[in-house]
Amino acid sequence: MNEHDNPSESNNNIPKGMIAFFAFVIVFLFSYIALYTPAISGWSFYTIFEEKMAEAEAQASVDGTELKDSYSGDEAAIAEGAKIYASSCAVCHKADGTGGIGSDLTAASKYGSTQEDLYESIANGREGGMPPFKQQLSRMKIRKVIAFLETL
Repeated sequence: MNEHDNPSESNNNIPKGMIAFFAFVIVFLFSYIALYTPAISGWSFYTIFEEKMAEAEAQASVDGTELKDSYSGDEAAIAEGAKIYASSCAVCHKADGTGGIGSDLTAASKYGSTQEDLYESIANGREGGMPPFKQQLSRMKIRKVIAFLETL
């Protein structure tokens, strides 16, 4: 008999369902790590995103939507740029562009005020707080924001 009064379960077997579940979890974890770890499989969300963005730009040019290098003076593009600015930029630069957390966009810029300088600042960001927006905004949307900034 037992040396103590407490019941013991040392002679019970582990249920087969628990063993099967444990084996499934182990196989799943190793498969997941092998498939979705960039260092092992090379898979990356960013490569998929960049491919989809390239496809969208190619499709836009096929559909007749122009991918311009400048939307200056295009009222529809400026209005769309204002909406994009309000949702992505106004948090830091204020709605009127006078700056808050971010720099004043109505004054001369430290990094230049040409369209290419502004594109570089928006797409790739700048040291000191300006994050890159290339992953969130397409080239066309960045150009429309620049067209809106020119009106400030």
